[in-house]
Amino acid sequence: MNGIAMKTPLVEMDGDEMTRILWQWIKDILILPYVDLKTEYYDLGLKHRNDTNDQVTAEAGMATKRLGVAVKCATITPNAARMPEYGLKQMWKSPNGTIRAMLDGTVFREPILVEGIKPFVSVWKKPIVLARHAYGDVYKNTEFKVPGAGKAELVFTDEKGHVTRQTIHDFDGPGIIQGIHNTDGSISSFARSCFTYALDRKIDLWFATKDTISKIYDHRFKDIFQDIFEAEFKARFKEAGIVYFYTLIDDAVARVMRCEGGFLWACKNYDGDVMSDMVASAFGSLAMMTSVLVSPDGFYEYEAAHGTVQRHYYQHLEGKQTSTNSIATIFAWTGALKKRGEIDGLPKLVRFAEMLERASLLTIEEGVMPKELAAMSTIREKRVVHSMEFIDEIRIRLDRLL
Repeated sequence: MNGIAMKTPLVEMDGDEMTRILWQWIKDILILPYVDLKTEYYDLGLKHRNDTNDQVTAEAGMATKRLGVAVKCATITPNAARMPEYGLKQMWKSPNGTIRAMLDGTVFREPILVEGIKPFVSVWKKPIVLARHAYGDVYKNTEFKVPGAGKAELVFTDEKGHVTRQTIHDFDGPGIIQGIHNTDGSISSFARSCFTYALDRKIDLWFATKDTISKIYDHRFKDIFQDIFEAEFKARFKEAGIVYFYTLIDDAVARVMRCEGGFLWACKNYDGDVMSDMVASAFGSLAMMTSVLVSPDGFYEYEAAHGTVQRHYYQHLEGKQTSTNSIATIFAWTGALKKRGEIDGLPKLVRFAEMLERASLLTIEEGVMPKELAAMSTIREKRVVHSMEFIDEIRIRLDRLL
């Protein structure tokens, strides 16, 4: 299997902290010995983003449009505490938000199920897939800190110069304002992606917002979903034996906690961010969830659904061994390699990625796992291993499978 050929490079987006360390180990131990890896590399580590005034993030997004498939490491979205730590010029926006805005589309997140790790919600028997809208809302917001008394207005000027004004609030003292937006085009792409994914997987689709409170903004999502379903997908869903329904998001949460799973749950951008973490944690771990951004133009960006594991990184810098779960980062690589292989007609590359996934899960099922998984595993005899040792153990099983 050494030197499996690739035709088209992947866009490789490096990241931050402990996931950056894992990223290199995964490449060195699990990929490069087997694949003649071709990537177009972009360093999205916070220091380099700061050095390039975040231009590197835009370049990575454009490269994804050009090459079609990307794999991304977890990155820091800086807050005020990060400013002095990294000597930042400003609090740069989330690179995920920037890239998602460029590619549009939908983020699909699904828990990675493995024998010996049972969901904390006892009735869950099948995966719950999250579909997260990848554009707009708070991720493309405009914010303002109100200094004192005054009137805040929502102002829209159309292309002919006509102005519409609505009062947001009459402030009698300091406060805050936030402006968010979305577009009919992006919402329509989101809806079609969700309906198509549900048909491909033959699973029911739920969509949930809060249209009873947000009677224009959220209701627009609801209406577009319903119109597209009626016009394009209703008959196909009936033929496939699956259903689509809309409900309020608080009702959806209550339903989710009482169902067995096995459906696609579509959420707006921020809702999907929160709910995917909830679902991942309840299935076992944030480090056991796949994440792929699917663009309506046929671009794919694979990543882990969790953060940079800051606490473990500081321990690593002190020379201490960590026991960090690298499964989601491995599956980001395998997802991208599989998709590249499928698009370019490379069955050997697809098979290698599938075997690497199987070897990863087999390692856990045979009782060798990081500390986080060992704490929740029902396997009687298990061995807790440190971060690199876990990757080494996966390679042993990968060689066995290959």
